Amino acid sequence: MKEALLGKTPEELKAVAVSCGLKPFVGKQLAEWLYVHRARSFEDMTNISKAGREALAASWDIGVSEPVGCASSSDGTRKYLFATAAPAQDAGGLGAIEAVMIPEGERRTLCVSSQAGCKMGCRFCMTGRQGFHGNLSAAEILNQFLSVEESAELSNAVFMGMGEPLDNYEEVSRAITVLTAPWGFGWSPKRITLSTIGVIPKLKRFLDEHRCHLAVSLHNPFPEERLSMMPVQGAFPIGDVLDLVRRYDFSGQRRVSFEYTMFAGFNDDKRHADALIRLLRGLECRVNLIRFHKIPDFEYDTSSDAAMEAFRSRLENNGIICTIRASRGEDILAACGMLAGRHSQR
Repeated sequence: MKEALLGKTPEELKAVAVSCGLKPFVGKQLAEWLYVHRARSFEDMTNISKAGREALAASWDIGVSEPVGCASSSDGTRKYLFATAAPAQDAGGLGAIEAVMIPEGERRTLCVSSQAGCKMGCRFCMTGRQGFHGNLSAAEILNQFLSVEESAELSNAVFMGMGEPLDNYEEVSRAITVLTAPWGFGWSPKRITLSTIGVIPKLKRFLDEHRCHLAVSLHNPFPEERLSMMPVQGAFPIGDVLDLVRRYDFSGQRRVSFEYTMFAGFNDDKRHADALIRLLRGLECRVNLIRFHKIPDFEYDTSSDAAMEAFRSRLENNGIICTIRASRGEDILAACGMLAGRHSQR
């Protein structure tokens, strides 16, 4: 299988050009074709000689591939299925990941996957239940941006799809660099949010190396209860994650938020709200309350609207910005925690 050019920096593309017998300046041309003009084939690269295009095509691949399926929700959300180099994970013989396009007014947000499956094993997440099938390359991550039908309209991105982004940090970081670099897509880092359950060593690198927003999956303020749902609590306790986060400035353009999925009778009462208030005291942040979407063989249901509203009010009355996130795409299994690389509307 040929290596993809998508995801490479101009310096790396210069080395590619030289390796194919071309002049070093062709590396800059390649970067412009890949990231500015969004070329889908070497034939599109008309300012490179025909012999040069043939030499490149003989050894390299662009890295762009169409989705193999798409499902549309009644609320306008669209879920795209992509083939990957990861091992097959269903009877169809296809390693697959999903990306979700969420429309809201003028915004078009892409929820991006970074892995096929996930190692983290959160009990309430369909992606975690399927196990780990492989890391996505930077090309496979960027291909999600380039190949959805709404590619030219995308305004924001959230690394909240399949996988733990910081468990595949090198490739995720490379993709973010391409998205935000002047020679790449030229996006402001403010358009990107990375969600993590708190892989501390890589979290520090992300906070040092990028200026994107951060979302931390918290879900329970009590360590023992969080551990019962999220095995990562044993390796990276939420208290240690917060100790690290507090070392960075989130009072300006970069924001930190905490994701809190609500389970009836498990984490949605006054005791949990008060513990969460104590845990986050003094930190410039917001909390997003998320409705749990029922999955098979799981003992909890989602909290009632009344319980969620009371929880939000208690946080807001104690100075914490809190929102109840609208559920999107549940009818096509595209909502939080429901992505599983399923074939939808081939």
